Amino acid sequence: MGPRPRLNNPLKTLSRLIKYMGKYYGIHMVIVVLCIIANVFASVNGTWFMKALVDEYILPMIKEGSNDFGPLLKAMIRVGGFYGVGVIASLIQAEIMVFVTQGTLKHLRDDMFNHMQGLPIKYFDTHSHGDIMSMYTNDIDTLRQMISQSMPQMFNSAMTIVSVFACMVALSIPLTLLTLIMIGVITLGSKKLTSLSGKYFIAQQKDIGAVNGYIEEMMEGQKVVKVFCHEEKSMEEFNKLNDHLFESANNANKFANVMGPFNAQIGNVSYVLCACIGAIIAIKGIAGFTMTPGSLISFLTYNKQFAQPINQITMQMNSIVMAIAGGERIFKLLDEKPEVDDGYVTLVRAKKVDGNIVECENRTGMWAWKHYHKDTDTTTYVEMKGEIVFNGVDFGYTDDKIVLHDVKLYANPGEKLAFVGSTGAGKTTITNLINRFYDIQDGKIRYDGININKIKKADLRRSLGIVLQETNLFSATVMENIRYGKLDATDEEVIAAAKLANADSFIRRLPDGYNTMLTGNGGNLSQGQRQLLSIARAAVANPPALILDEATSSIDTRTERLVQEGMDALMKGRTTFVIAHRLSTIRNSDCIMVLEQGRIIERGNHDDLMKQKGTYYRLQTGSSPN
Repeated sequence: MGPRPRLNNPLKTLSRLIKYMGKYYGIHMVIVVLCIIANVFASVNGTWFMKALVDEYILPMIKEGSNDFGPLLKAMIRVGGFYGVGVIASLIQAEIMVFVTQGTLKHLRDDMFNHMQGLPIKYFDTHSHGDIMSMYTNDIDTLRQMISQSMPQMFNSAMTIVSVFACMVALSIPLTLLTLIMIGVITLGSKKLTSLSGKYFIAQQKDIGAVNGYIEEMMEGQKVVKVFCHEEKSMEEFNKLNDHLFESANNANKFANVMGPFNAQIGNVSYVLCACIGAIIAIKGIAGFTMTPGSLISFLTYNKQFAQPINQITMQMNSIVMAIAGGERIFKLLDEKPEVDDGYVTLVRAKKVDGNIVECENRTGMWAWKHYHKDTDTTTYVEMKGEIVFNGVDFGYTDDKIVLHDVKLYANPGEKLAFVGSTGAGKTTITNLINRFYDIQDGKIRYDGININKIKKADLRRSLGIVLQETNLFSATVMENIRYGKLDATDEEVIAAAKLANADSFIRRLPDGYNTMLTGNGGNLSQGQRQLLSIARAAVANPPALILDEATSSIDTRTERLVQEGMDALMKGRTTFVIAHRLSTIRNSDCIMVLEQGRIIERGNHDDLMKQKGTYYRLQTGSSPN
């Protein structure tokens, strides 16, 4: 299993969490602190009163044979008032901590999700989705336990230790020294057990994330698992991950569970020793130290109270370690650098007035790139047409491994460009660069003559319609799923887009038509129907440029003909980039580019490439190279 993970900077994580809580609930935390102080004060005073109760009320009444309970009753009412204050303070503290805990976790989830929306695609390509989900569930839950229970308990225990220690010193120095010796034994034992269990609690959080990630993968790929009879291998891999989780969780809780009984028994030994020695001091005195019976009773109660918070602190340490491990993972997500957007050219609705492009708010069917020039304090507009140019583009997902080399291409407005080549040749990578999911290492990509680095990413992506091989449908109605491509689209525009994609007929046959609810990524639809909705979603956006990445690869031949008709209508007048394994779908492309190992090795239309009898010819005919 390798070395056990350790916390990087636990104090920094804890401090950051406290500051985070203070940002939203500073006044509430102050009230909680005051409630804890009031509660501890009431408890300590109640115990201190036992000395007066025995020495000043009970013993004199026994000695004098008095039946006058009036003074005792007043004293009991007074101490009852102390405990009443403690009860009220505890109730207020509990109520506020529920609010603070749930509110803090709400803000954390909000910040995590909002921050996650701004992260680059690279983050999701390099992190398991199940592991990310584990941050929202398991790691958040560990913080819930720490904020609601551990942190108030730790402060309560610290206040109790200080106040009880002061009272113990005032009552008996010898017994206080004996108590401290026994507390030292508890501390050493707890420290050893905490170090043993702490590292396993950290590992447990990571192992939970790994298990969740694997389960999610298996759920999504269950059909593949069954088709290839991979059940036994899947169970074998899961058992391996689950065994790791069992080992870390078992060891963590094994040592943690020993700590409570160990501390309790040492505390009992301390209590017995103090009772025996204290009785001798009270009866005969030792080295000039004496005690009254009331003082001894109060001290023994303090002895229990002194050991209890230390025991509670050691018991809470493992929960805190586990929570800090989860907190580190959460803050690591929040510290991930968001997607950088230095663009300043925006996309606006426009119209032509006297031959000049002017910005407007109404839908005109025309869009323009708005470019504000700071140096001259002027604004220029460039009509969005869909002209895309790659000029000597080099790209690698890491700087030391370039996957695209000197890519040059030119797409005129309304042209259809197709990419073919073997898997891994770089076809999808090119379309990812157009969207600026990744930034290039060298070269230029221009959109209507504008370097795409100057265009705001949101505006750039709004100008592109994308249909992917993997459809992603959301838990919403058919209408809402199509409208995802253009949130302000009217019902009529959605229906028109569905008709364009040849999806209208099957949608109307659904139980509730366009209002049919889709769940489980459209699990109640066929793969072809899901793809048609994906195409309709791109159609309703009405973009000047389209990217079709294997858009018809999962559709049967008959459905493909229907889809192709809709796609041809959708592509009309739009610059289109097509990636397709079915070469029959790209024959009518204006330009076909053949990629191999990140380089464009052939380009031309279908007839030109067939005449060359190169790689494209071999792909079409299935012939072998000479």
